Amino acid sequence: MRDLMSNIGPAQSLRPQVVTAAVNGSGVDLLGFGSAALILDAGTMTGTTPSETIKWQESDDNSTFTDIASSDLVGGVSGTIALDTTNHQSIIKRGYTGGKRYVRGIVSAVAGTSPSCPLSLQVVRGHAAFRPIP
Repeated sequence: MRDLMSNIGPAQSLRPQVVTAAVNGSGVDLLGFGSAALILDAGTMTGTTPSETIKWQESDDNSTFTDIASSDLVGGVSGTIALDTTNHQSIIKRGYTGGKRYVRGIVSAVAGTSPSCPLSLQVVRGHAAFRPIP
């Protein structure tokens, strides 16, 4: 068995929290890494017909972010994830192949009556230029 821990750099874009309104995650710096996995970890949605729209975004400067094009993602048809009671309680991952320095996750829309969902948006950076990663 090989050691994976010394070869990845996990980071939180949106710390675990109960989301009831739109919120932006923090930008994660990819400098020094050659790959990234974008991970949504969602818990149980509550409310009446709740839904949330999650997007992955990229930036050159950690200031101006745009949605990641589907051509720069692996593992899904787009960077937009429609989360509702049919796919909550799940982990959804995408691989990032774009060339921007920063990525982040956002919850761009929340709908329904009293909607809420515990979730986090993580970035696992890989193929580091220097290893081991502390």
